[in-house]
Parts: sequence; structure tokens; C-alpha cells
Amino acid sequence: MVNIGGKSGNLWVIVLSLVFAGVLAIVPIPVWLELWRPDWIALALIYWVIALPHRVGLVTAWLVGVLEDVLEGTLLGLHAAVLTITAYIGLTLYQRLRMFTPLQQSLTILMLIGTGQLVIFWVKAATGQNTADNLSFVISSVTSAVMWPMVFVSLRFCRRSFHVS
Repeated sequence: MVNIGGKSGNLWVIVLSLVFAGVLAIVPIPVWLELWRPDWIALALIYWVIALPHRVGLVTAWLVGVLEDVLEGTLLGLHAAVLTITAYIGLTLYQRLRMFTPLQQSLTILMLIGTGQLVIFWVKAATGQNTADNLSFVISSVTSAVMWPMVFVSLRFCRRSFHVS
């Protein structure tokens, strides 16, 4: 493989992981289980922002968010704004997050995704699209925090195996 400009040609690993996260976000599951679905796209994006902040940043978060809006059929720009804010906080904290234990990282993920879910709830409520009658949407951020160690280890394995830098 030819490297132009000294950069790794394995950008496809990042794109493939975000596409896979998008597929996991829309795969049909039972209605009763829908509240428990982790925010796969946000988890993958947070990992890449922490691991490669020079390659994955705010523009990537915005583009992925617009694609998520199209995939889920939500208000265009809603997930783009939320993922951009999440990526900004991740970029601000990435050096600390790398030093945290898995439990501390999971708690940070809980707060990041929980805040994003709250913003989405508020915007949907303000535009009359709200489907949740209480704060049950927060369950998704809890399952995301529980899944974080598995996502982190899996994506780190992929990053190291394919020498993504």
C-alpha cells in the first residue's frame, strides 16, 4: 500500500465502524427493547475522537449527525448538533479520558450521551414530535455506558490491527 504524505491509508476502518454503528442504530428490534438500545453512533464517534483527535473531529461529527438524521428520519440537523457538541466535549477532554479507568470512562460516557439525549428530548418536545412521556429516554445512555468498555476494546483492537493513525 502506498502512503501519500505519510498518512495512513486506513481511513476506511473509521468509516466502516461508523457505518456499522449506523446499521446497529436502525436494525429492527422489539418495541419493548427500543428504550434499551445504546447510542451506537455516538459511542463509535466518541471512541474515534478520543483515539484520533487529529483525524476525527467536529466536521466528521456533523457529517455523521446529518447522516443519522437522514437514517432515523428526524429533524434535519438535530443529531448533527448533538454529535458536534458531544465531539467538542470529547476533544476537550480526550487527554483526561485516555487516563481514566474504564469505570470513570463509562461514567463520562453516561453524562455525555445523557446530555445529548436530553437535548434531543427538549427539541422534540418543543417541535411537537416528542414520543416519550417521561425521562425513560435516559435508559439509552445507561446502556451506552454499560456497553462502552466493549466498544472501546473492540475499536481499539481494530485500530491497532489495521494500523490506523
